[in-house]
Amino acid sequence: MNVNVFYRNGVRSLLVVSSIMLMQSCGFIKERFGKGKGEETGVANGEVVATARKGYRQTTPAGMVMIPSGSFVMGQADEDLAATMVNMNKRVTISSFYMDDTEITNHEYRQFVTALLMDSISVLGEEEIMTKYYPDTTVWKKDFAYSNGDPMVEYYYMHPSFDTYPVVGVSWTAAKYFTEWRSNLYNDYRSKEGMFNSPNFRLPTEAEWEWAARGGRAGAKYPWGNPYTMNGKGCFLANFKPQRGNYDADGYPYTAPANAYNPNEYGLYNMSGNVSEWTLDAFADNANTILWDMNPENDDPNEPRKVIKGGSWKDVAYYLQTGTRSYEFENQRRAFIGFRCVMDNFDGRRGATGRRR
Repeated sequence: MNVNVFYRNGVRSLLVVSSIMLMQSCGFIKERFGKGKGEETGVANGEVVATARKGYRQTTPAGMVMIPSGSFVMGQADEDLAATMVNMNKRVTISSFYMDDTEITNHEYRQFVTALLMDSISVLGEEEIMTKYYPDTTVWKKDFAYSNGDPMVEYYYMHPSFDTYPVVGVSWTAAKYFTEWRSNLYNDYRSKEGMFNSPNFRLPTEAEWEWAARGGRAGAKYPWGNPYTMNGKGCFLANFKPQRGNYDADGYPYTAPANAYNPNEYGLYNMSGNVSEWTLDAFADNANTILWDMNPENDDPNEPRKVIKGGSWKDVAYYLQTGTRSYEFENQRRAFIGFRCVMDNFDGRRGATGRRR
């Protein structure tokens, strides 16, 4: 036999054997031909016997509470005092999800900025991080003319006294990037531990936010119900601008700690007042007519106006109502806008009256 032919045949045989060994090591042979345990491969004895993969159970992420699925009449729950006509009532259905029980705090957001400066500076560059994702602390001066905001500019974001206060001066774009970073952080850990990936964190849609804010109270004007901003003892129930401008009457002249006041029935703090909150939705005057009634979301990337909800420490009570909607441009940073995150609850995708099988 020719030496070259012998050599080629030998190499070919070696490659075939190597390929078979590689396929066996990767589980291809068992998976393709149905040998081995069916529950591991999904194929056994020439038949597809795949059932649910074992080992995954969605758990509540730290700092979040589970919001059940349900249906409600979305929109204004009281008179439209400003005659905006932008939030007419409409029944919608919302799937279950998890939501941060408080607004993202200064100390929580600092973990994000620190991580970017340590791990992403070669990709994003220090200038982009500091101008786009670092909170604009000067908003305390820029947003309010003829106001002494210097102490807040200097101390609010970095001083330990404000660690548990909601972060402000963060744009919609930055808030959205925070959710992506938080998702990667969470799933990187899960992957290293050999666990399945979790759904990603994200901003809530306007409908999700409103459903969560009402806390299961149909037609609720505020997260605590109707119709007043005080309880029976004369204490204000949120941080806003009461009594024609007595900012201190509710206990805090500016923002309050993210877990101040009582939570609503779902365990969520400050869904009204403290800081307004970014939502995922683009703003549209006719949103109730163009959006579907099952998990509605206006994801128009060409609309720079994004919906904000909840009212803030500098707003009158009208903006605290669950049905009131407003907007800000996605690249704007304000001293009265923060955010919180949500996560889809895949294990809870069934109706409130449904049964698990």
